[in-house]
Order: sequence, then C-alpha cells, then structure tokens
Amino acid sequence: MKVAGFELRRIAMPLVAPFRTSFGVETARDVLLVRAATPDGDGWGECVAMAAPLYSPEYADGAAQVIERFLAPRLFAAGESLGPLDVARLLEPVRGHRMAKAALETAVLDAWLRVRGESFGSYLGAVRDRVPAGVSVGIMDSIPALLDAVAGYLDQGYLRIKLKIEPGWDVAPVRAVRERFGDDVLLQVDANAAYTLADAAVLGALDEFGLLLIEQPLAEDDLRQHAALAQLIRTPICLDESIESAKDAADALLLGACRIINVKPGRVGGYLEARRIHDLAQAHGAAVWCGGMLETGLGRAANVALAALPGFTLPGDTSASDRYFAQDVTEPFVLADGHVAVPTGPGLGVEPLPDVLAALTTSTTWLPAS
Repeated sequence: MKVAGFELRRIAMPLVAPFRTSFGVETARDVLLVRAATPDGDGWGECVAMAAPLYSPEYADGAAQVIERFLAPRLFAAGESLGPLDVARLLEPVRGHRMAKAALETAVLDAWLRVRGESFGSYLGAVRDRVPAGVSVGIMDSIPALLDAVAGYLDQGYLRIKLKIEPGWDVAPVRAVRERFGDDVLLQVDANAAYTLADAAVLGALDEFGLLLIEQPLAEDDLRQHAALAQLIRTPICLDESIESAKDAADALLLGACRIINVKPGRVGGYLEARRIHDLAQAHGAAVWCGGMLETGLGRAANVALAALPGFTLPGDTSASDRYFAQDVTEPFVLADGHVAVPTGPGLGVEPLPDVLAALTTSTTWLPAS
C-alpha cells in the first residue's frame, strides 16, 4: 500500500465536566488526529497524548512535531510496500514517542483494513460483539459530590466504577462509596503513581473494601517496589504507566509487580503491540482490561474492538461518548445494558462527521509523501 500523505488535524473537544486526577485537571481535549491518505481511501488514527506532558513525557505539540520531522518520512521511504505490520519496524530506530507511533500505525491499519473490507475487531481477534463498560470517576471537591456522580453512572447502567485517588483522597471516598452502594458494585481505584512504598499502610487500608484492583499506586519506573507492595497488601495490583511494551509486561509479571495489566494502545505504541500484551498475559494467566485516554469516537472504536478479545475479562474504560463529550466527532457510542457495541464495518467501522469535524478543527497540516 502506498501512502500519498498524512494529514495532521488538531481538534478542540470540550469536556462535559472537569476531569481531575492526581496529576491535574482537564476541562478540554486538544486532540491530534492523523489521516493516512492512500489512492484507495483514507485511514484514521488518534494520538492520545495530552496537551501537557503530565501523564507521560509525550504531549500533543511534540507528537505532531516528531511525526512531521522523523516518523512520517520513514514511512514515506517505504514507498508502495508499506503495510501495517511494517510500521513499528520502520519507526523503531526513533526512540520513544509511542503515542505518536501508535497514531500512525492505526491510520495505516485503518486504511489497509478498509480496502480489505475487514473490521478492526475481526483483524485483532475479537470474540464478542459488545463489551462491558466501566466508567472512570475523577477526584471530586467533596464526598457528597462523589456519591452523586457515582449514583448517576450506576443509574445509567455502567457495570464498574473506577475512582481516581491521591494522598488525602483515598480511604474515605472509597469507604463512602462502599457504604452507599454496597459490596456488589464492581469497584477499583487508580492512583496514577501518586504514592510511594512508605504509604503501604494507607494502601493496605483499602483491602477491607473488596476492590477489583488498585491501579498504578507507585512510580511508573519502579517495578521492584510494586513487587514489594504486592507482598504487603491483598488488593491486586494493576499496572498502567509502567507498561510500555510486551517486554515491560513480561518483566512485571515475572517480578510479581502486578497481577493485572491496563492495556492502553497509545501508551504501548499501537494496537498490534497491545495484542501482543494481551497474548502474553493470557499465557501467564494474568487479567487485562482496556484503559482509556478520553478518546473521541475514532480512538474509542479501536479500543472497543480491542476490548472484545478473549483475554479482556474485566470491564474497561470504554464508556459511552456522552461520558466526556456533548458532541463526539463520530456518531456517538451509546450504553445499552451496561455494554458498548463493537463496530463491524471495515477498518475502525466509524467515520468522522464532516460538519462536526470542520467545526471542531483548530488547524491542519498536510505532509506529502513527495
């Protein structure tokens, strides 16, 4: 397949409500979309890098720059022999920048699958036509506000609640949610690396609440301390920021640093590497689930397809579009009986709505192959 060029499109996506985590507050998404233009049709990829390098070292402006200067030229050099399985190999000499690489790989894969008439789900190995949906609840100003938010999501039908936590906002909100909604609610917490091993007693205090998992309690570069923490608490540890590749996943599982992995395709360099992590985890008997980065419908379509693989046994952050956006860039994903449907059309199975895309666009850059 020959790529005639890549379009880098920035869109501004206001959130329906501020989303607060241990590393900051988001009120809008500055999204970098990548369109791969080929003689046979286009493909889309979404770069999940945030506006600022807070979740990871990558950020949207930097991703656009590295695509333009270093990544796209390597793909153009492949000429007509470029396929989705070639992208990671061709981009490997450029260190890091996994979110930028993932956006390019996804765009190429989408274009390639559309020509073949095959869906993302079919290509990746999906075994379900819908996936159970969880929802992520940010840090609130008060416990009553948190309880109101959780009640609303449960009323909508979400099957799992994830609470963001940080030092000073951990045991009390978890206890309040358990006392209000009972032990039957699937509940987990996400620290986004906000704690240290010195906080083991506080994290251990969460054991009494029967949580599915505690996500990324410690620093992303410290597998050994996660392994040590796993010996001190009963709640299963799940790793997120620590896992950037299948190799990282193997190291974490062999060290006993986690029992569960949150697979975010952008964080690991794309959906093909995400599938490798899924396969590795299955071989080790470890659970995986699909995380989210407040994606638009384009990124959400691919995530939902990935979450339909057999090893994704826990509800993911595959929320409906209206969890974050009043207007999605595609037809919205909707919640039905606590599940989101897996797209079945060619490629991602969704398309940007032209008028909406135009209204949300803040800039475009065209990168020609020659």
